[in-house]
Amino acid sequence: MQKRTVAFSKNSSNLFFHILTKCNLSCKHCYINKDQHGEETLDIETIKNWLDIFSDKKKEMNAIFLGGEPTLHPDLSLAVKYAKKEAFKSVTIDTNGYLFHNILDKISCRDVDFLSFSLDGATRETNDSIRGKGSYDTCLEGIKRSVAKGFATSMIYTVSGDNIDELPMMPDLVKNLGIKRFFIQVIGIRGESSKANSSQVSKEKWLKTIPEVAEQIAKSGIIVTYPKVFLNRDETFECAALVSDNFFIFPNGRVYQCPVCEDFPIHSFEIKNNQLVKTDKVNENDLFSLSIPEGCVMNKLFQPDNLKYDKNGDPEYKIACCMLKQEISL
Repeated sequence: MQKRTVAFSKNSSNLFFHILTKCNLSCKHCYINKDQHGEETLDIETIKNWLDIFSDKKKEMNAIFLGGEPTLHPDLSLAVKYAKKEAFKSVTIDTNGYLFHNILDKISCRDVDFLSFSLDGATRETNDSIRGKGSYDTCLEGIKRSVAKGFATSMIYTVSGDNIDELPMMPDLVKNLGIKRFFIQVIGIRGESSKANSSQVSKEKWLKTIPEVAEQIAKSGIIVTYPKVFLNRDETFECAALVSDNFFIFPNGRVYQCPVCEDFPIHSFEIKNNQLVKTDKVNENDLFSLSIPEGCVMNKLFQPDNLKYDKNGDPEYKIACCMLKQEISL
């Protein structure tokens, strides 16, 4: 079993491209905030033009197409084929599994490196209470279709107070599905999840549950990735935005470097006339270099319930950058 921390690197960057905000589901933890992200569906020419903005980085950049639900976009197949033709390092589609517009018949394994499916419960009852009625069966059927067609397929499980108790059931569920990767995500308190009261998971429960489950899944030959989240007091905090390139693009032209900031108009860049333009101060970029005992300044500002303090008022631990990952594989 190999375990490693996935280091931030300028040699690899990520383009998280939300090509629309529309979705057929209303997930309890959805981070889309239409007041901040807009309601546009980008046309295919705009998508191509915005991909071209990153042409100087594309050979080291992973392109991830998101929504909303990206398969609702009628030209998603054209978008991923363009990204692949332009030689981005990898191309991924993140989907809820409904696979609209017969997307699996319009693309091939040569066009995408991964199809990533979101499932948020080991049981139909839990998943559907979070994501919507029928989504459990639809997602699993979509995964089976994807695997049968030869696509490299992965699963995303967003951990919250609503479903962490079912995570130990996932190794048995996924071991025979044929997926290549399993991503555990921690819920971000933004968008719809900012309205919930029971979403966040304590440090104790996270550390008791996540590493053990990750190792169990990895024993099936599946690569497992999960966020570090918690750092001890003596561990060094690093902000990905200072040492690596990650861009979170929304259809209204906003471009963030940190996903924790997405509920607020403090984006570092915006796209104007098909060019990436720096925004005026004060924005998220002015905050990245701040050093605080709690670790991530964005977490302290926007989701402070993740933190805990001792009797002297000192933080008991630090919150890691949300981009810092642990990876386990055979």
